[in-house]
Amino acid sequence: MKTLVIAEKPSVGRDIARVLGCAEKGNGMLEGSRYIVTWGLGHLVTLQDPEDYDKKYQEWKLEALPLMPERLKTKVIPQTGKQYRIVESLIGRRDVKDIVIATDAGREGELVARWILKKAHNGKPCRRLWISSVTDKAIREGFAHLKDAKEYDNLYHAAVSRAEADWLVGINATRALTCKYNAQLSCGRVQTPTLAMIAKREQEIKEFVPQPYYTVIAQAQGVAYTWKDMQSGGGRTFFKERAEEIVRKASGGILQIDRVDRKEKSVAPPFPYDLTELQRDANRRFGYSAKQTLNFMQSLYETHKVLTYPRTDSRYLTDDIVSTLPERLDAVSIGPYKALAGRVRRTRISGKLPFINNAKVSDHHAIIPTEQYVQLSAMSTDERRIYDLVVRRFLAMLLPPCVYEETEVEACVGGERFTARGRRMVQSGWKDAYDRPFDEEEEDWDGKEQALPSLEEGMAFERPQTSLREGRTKPPARFTEATLLSAMENPARYLETQDSRMVKILGATGGLGTVATRADIIEKLFNSFLLEKKGSEIFLTSKARQLLQLVPEDLRKPELTAEWELKLNEISKGRLDSGLFMGEIRNYTKSLIEEIRREEGAFRHDNLTNKKCPNCGKRMLAVNGKNAKLLVCQDRECGYRETISRTTNARCPVCHKRMEMVGKGENASFVCACGHRERLSSFQERRKKEGAGVSKKDVAKYLQKQRQEASEPVNNAFANALKNIKL
Repeated sequence: MKTLVIAEKPSVGRDIARVLGCAEKGNGMLEGSRYIVTWGLGHLVTLQDPEDYDKKYQEWKLEALPLMPERLKTKVIPQTGKQYRIVESLIGRRDVKDIVIATDAGREGELVARWILKKAHNGKPCRRLWISSVTDKAIREGFAHLKDAKEYDNLYHAAVSRAEADWLVGINATRALTCKYNAQLSCGRVQTPTLAMIAKREQEIKEFVPQPYYTVIAQAQGVAYTWKDMQSGGGRTFFKERAEEIVRKASGGILQIDRVDRKEKSVAPPFPYDLTELQRDANRRFGYSAKQTLNFMQSLYETHKVLTYPRTDSRYLTDDIVSTLPERLDAVSIGPYKALAGRVRRTRISGKLPFINNAKVSDHHAIIPTEQYVQLSAMSTDERRIYDLVVRRFLAMLLPPCVYEETEVEACVGGERFTARGRRMVQSGWKDAYDRPFDEEEEDWDGKEQALPSLEEGMAFERPQTSLREGRTKPPARFTEATLLSAMENPARYLETQDSRMVKILGATGGLGTVATRADIIEKLFNSFLLEKKGSEIFLTSKARQLLQLVPEDLRKPELTAEWELKLNEISKGRLDSGLFMGEIRNYTKSLIEEIRREEGAFRHDNLTNKKCPNCGKRMLAVNGKNAKLLVCQDRECGYRETISRTTNARCPVCHKRMEMVGKGENASFVCACGHRERLSSFQERRKKEGAGVSKKDVAKYLQKQRQEASEPVNNAFANALKNIKL
């Protein structure tokens, strides 16, 4: 008799099969003497569409709403139906005695496997593999400590409740808005509050009135002293006359040092990454979208096996990880990290580590390197950058604190107070893990760092050079993907009620969406033409602004998703019955539809063009995608779209900015904002002359092939030529 193992993806399935000794290849599976390993392709089963319940729902009509099936049913996803049938047949095999669920260890991973098992009418006993990395060691240890799948029943109930609630609210509200206003309008409990946050920021920017302010600087012996208001403690004034008066007083006076205060300060090492913070850093440093970062992380986790599970919301590790830290340090002791990892390795890792806290790890611990041997040359440039972020953070958290001496000098001239600050490094500590300057990105540093000479109390300097500097207050910055992720994680300031209970709930549930879904939500908002990018900044489209006016108020509030996530968390812990939650959702859905029916409003396309759709003849809409400009048919049932231009990675030879490609085929041309234009054929010819005919990917493939050939017998080519000759 054999055990069937169901993984979530083929790559993970193959890794598990190798460890379990399943070498015999089959169709969509691998088999050994004791185990059979198969996999999904992500979800193989999903909730049925409205038209699956009744064909009349194929046509969207407001009077047919709300769609409220007594029991929501599942169906096999047509595109992956072949793999489902393979898994179903394996579940039914007579020599399969039990099943191991080896999908991703989390709420959605549980749903992937349970829906497959339920659809296949499985009655065999199940156990659960729960691991945070897919290294051979982690897989072996996981199989040595399999748990009864019943321990995760509540997690499954929470996952089903989440899926069904999103179906009921999302499908009904989207159909109601779309039918009533004859425009393709979609909404949801996470994406609509996200749009509302961006709208609120845009309103703040629009209403912001810049104010001029003034600072006074006095320079003596190469040291810049900044005027300080003794009442407010600030270094600026909004009254120009007062600033000019301070300059007059100080210009002819004597600057006397009254106080020199030297303090040694310490900055603790950073904690390891969770997914959201990693996505923020990757966006700030490399311009990667949240979705791109997650994809690179998934590859480093599944393919290269060098990083732990990426979809985590924890920045802590459990105490059982401590004993594995030396092995993980050995794994990263390569290339640019070798010296630093060796230094950490020689230091005994002991005592109370601040990032070790079992209570703050739910499903998965923070993202750290695995014990797997690392081959940097096998990674793409993008993967290498993400890996670099994680490894440097891992090394930094194991290094000692950064210690510096901060000197604050207070002086008096003309009856006014001036201050100067400077720093001197004592021990760089964890900063050695990074190449960036000492004070970069430190929020607590509000003065300009300067090298201070030896200064003592009582020293005096005649006639300091005094100057007045004018500035203007700035509006709040527009959202980038990095700052939008932060706002989704901590949306408390966007609450309309500012209810302390709601603030607490949002903090406890992790904000809008989850670490696993935020990237997809942002991507969906771009693909639905509700958001557009200008440079790295995010803007609402006219469609989004109108949608926010038409959508029910409840769906715009972060409070809704906070309450949902809190209840789903209670279901996963067995403290709340899922039936009660779904009863509330059904009543809420009915009230939403009634509210949309009662509302009076209109939707107006302000981006209509004169170009007609080649399919239906209606005028098309000009929209800005995330990286392209498109024409889209206004008829949602037609769905025709074509790309007009797209942003490329090709750089302009004049200003070196990224160029847009306009047109197709032989007529394609590159266009730059500076006015430079270049046909695709001319561009290719120019790049060829410049020596850019070979991409980095081609070079990496060539080097990999060379290494592979070097490890094979020297007569390999000759052997290949003769292998089919029969003597």
